[in-house]
Amino acid sequence: MSATAASSPPLSFARRPDGYAGAAHPRRADPASLQQMGGRTMGTTWSLRFDNPRMLPHAQVRTAVEEALGRVVAQMSHWEADSDISRFNGAAAGTRHRLGAEFAAVVACALRWAQASGGALDPTVAPLVACWGFGPQAAAAAPDAAALVDAAARVGWQRLRFDPSDASILQPGGMVLDLSGIAKGFAVDHGVAALRALGLRDLLFEIGGELRGVGRRPGGLPWQVGVDSGAHPAPPVALADMAIATSGDRWHVREDADRRWSHSIDPRSAQPVGPALASVTVLHAQCMEADALATVLMVLGPDEGPRFADAHRIAALFGRRDDEGLAWHASAAWRVHT
Repeated sequence: MSATAASSPPLSFARRPDGYAGAAHPRRADPASLQQMGGRTMGTTWSLRFDNPRMLPHAQVRTAVEEALGRVVAQMSHWEADSDISRFNGAAAGTRHRLGAEFAAVVACALRWAQASGGALDPTVAPLVACWGFGPQAAAAAPDAAALVDAAARVGWQRLRFDPSDASILQPGGMVLDLSGIAKGFAVDHGVAALRALGLRDLLFEIGGELRGVGRRPGGLPWQVGVDSGAHPAPPVALADMAIATSGDRWHVREDADRRWSHSIDPRSAQPVGPALASVTVLHAQCMEADALATVLMVLGPDEGPRFADAHRIAALFGRRDDEGLAWHASAAWRVHT
């Protein structure tokens, strides 16, 4: 499933799957009232639609966005050899690293949901992701049992020693951080903060299908996105100062022999998630939270996921596969928001 609008085709990821199944796009708005721009970042694209009553130069707006996204890449991209996260991943055992404010905020959020979900989200899952053929160190074929045992031995969020008082983290030795299930959502929030600092108050900002709406469209209506799974679209969703993120298995898959699997890996079992859930879409005030929670619920699956969503008052829409195709299941909080 993806969150999309009829007016725009879905985006694809150029380099790396991020636990996201599709794309979220604004529904068509009045081009005479809205301005727009876009670019590339994090192996995918970003786009912005905004009301510009003060007539800020587009170069100023673009610079604010690109500088904000650049900070996220410099700190958290495990595709960049000189990023902060890559330096941590290659550091010697027993070394402690002071994190930038953005990096620290994402680690704190990831660890909070790792604990709450019993490890369904694990920021140290990278060795398993690579085993199953995704990420910068992707294996070429499905792993054998020995490779999985070795990778699983290097996974475990409980081994991280993060100290929020000084935003530092200990490298216990051989630990590989992978924040791709949450950092892109944070980048959306960080970009929005930069735009609001310029005085922009009505905007829709998107990175690789994860999207946050601030304020309203001209005329007072909220921003809207469509939630789509190809032949089984769900009703449009209003983003009234809300963000939306999706995790699923529609596009980012691997095949080996007679087996097909998605990039969503369950850190608890060391296996890709099963096919019963096609996707999970989450609404939240912060895109970082929506991004993390979409991953959590996708890993928890079609039974435990909805229970977790209701217990934590998460606005989530589950796309479940059944004998007749795809059926939607909305959490209680989703029904309230939509």
